[in-house]
Amino acid sequence: MLSPHKPQPHTFTLSDQKETPPPFPTTRVLVMSSLQREEMQRVLFRPAKQRLVEFIEIEEPSHGRHFLCVSVSKNKVVQLCIVACQGKKSALKSGSKKPKTKRSSIQDCYTRKETWSLQDLTLVDGRDPDVDDPCFLLHFDKVRTVKAVNSSAKYSFVRALVALSDQYCQKSLNLRNFDWPYIKPTSFYSNRGDCMVLSQICFYAFNLVCLSMCPVPLDA
Repeated sequence: MLSPHKPQPHTFTLSDQKETPPPFPTTRVLVMSSLQREEMQRVLFRPAKQRLVEFIEIEEPSHGRHFLCVSVSKNKVVQLCIVACQGKKSALKSGSKKPKTKRSSIQDCYTRKETWSLQDLTLVDGRDPDVDDPCFLLHFDKVRTVKAVNSSAKYSFVRALVALSDQYCQKSLNLRNFDWPYIKPTSFYSNRGDCMVLSQICFYAFNLVCLSMCPVPLDA
């Protein structure tokens, strides 16, 4: 008589684990972001006598990568713009003289698609502060919907807009549906460097007090 089939217990393997993205940007991501900033500053903003202050990558229906940028000109005018980045092939001559050959290289081509003045920005709407929503609305004469790659980039860009509006437009930026502590950090978080130093000093002082209270063994 055949014994009833017993299901074999499932063995948990590494392939069963879901890969989750790191909570903080990796070193490679930070380096690539810095190189992207330098390239856009050199190619697009410096010739226009502007300084790129902040940029984030956004999702657009058209082909290629897109960035939402905010810059300041020499006459203190703050502008927002959508920049499209598309790779194009260019022929480069090889180092050898004979025979003359050419090799292809892909270079990024940056183009401004839309431009606004920060002075004309009447409202920034985060839509829903209670959910992880990377989208937000920029209210100019018309409402422009922007979708960042994540909520962290969204808040990072809005914080830059708030600071630039206070500094160059002499007015508070009108915000709606944002988690305010992430927009305006408290003094504790804004001065976290000083707090870390102070906490280390207190930690060392506490250790010295504890050591001073310890009984000293007497020699027999």
